[in-house]
Amino acid sequence: MLYKLNLEHILFLDIETVPQQQHFTDLDETAQLLWEQKTQYQRKEEFTPEEFYDRAGIWAEFGKIVCISVGYFKIQGDLRTFRTTSFYGDETKILKDFKQLLTGYFSSVKHLLCAHNGKEFDFPYIARRMIINGINLPYKLDLFGKKPWEIPHLDTMELWKFGDYKHYTSLKLLAHILGIPSPKEDMDGGMVKDVFYKEKDIDRIINYCELDVVTTAQVFLRLRNEELLSDDEIKKV
Repeated sequence: MLYKLNLEHILFLDIETVPQQQHFTDLDETAQLLWEQKTQYQRKEEFTPEEFYDRAGIWAEFGKIVCISVGYFKIQGDLRTFRTTSFYGDETKILKDFKQLLTGYFSSVKHLLCAHNGKEFDFPYIARRMIINGINLPYKLDLFGKKPWEIPHLDTMELWKFGDYKHYTSLKLLAHILGIPSPKEDMDGGMVKDVFYKEKDIDRIINYCELDVVTTAQVFLRLRNEELLSDDEIKKV
């Protein structure tokens, strides 16, 4: 079934998120209490709510999106390119611009969204942040009433599970074992908060996010046993 999908009908994506505020003490008292309650199980007695706040970007209720990067294939005869672009800045604008892309170019039944761990993280996170920001969900993210086979989402981590639902594999590990050249990343996900709030270097975050989009597309190609993208085929637009 995977081999039958048209690559040009798939939008690959990745998001980068940070805590709503730079510091735990910047939250109002209600938010601090709710954070304490929300993370009680994860923290146990090892961390205080304030010490654990660096991880707040993981939860859509306490985090926000600072970058959405996307990539898509264009195939003309023997010429194949993979084009990437990013949305960043004010979160509401990020979400509206991303929605405009979906509704304008990837809204047909044939179109699919693909991300690594997207079903557990990227897709629901974007949908929740849209609701919080007062944005109506586009069709591709509105799953209410849809049957499982009608949900237009692909997930490279889920594809690698082959039904083994307790199995988690990071994008970096999957790329390594599949022989995908590792991009020269100067950061990892745990650094995004500091790069955003302290260094204020959004370009560095965008580059990191786009590299993950390219890697996700490369993994998808390997799952179809197809030739990997060369550097010349990857275009930033």
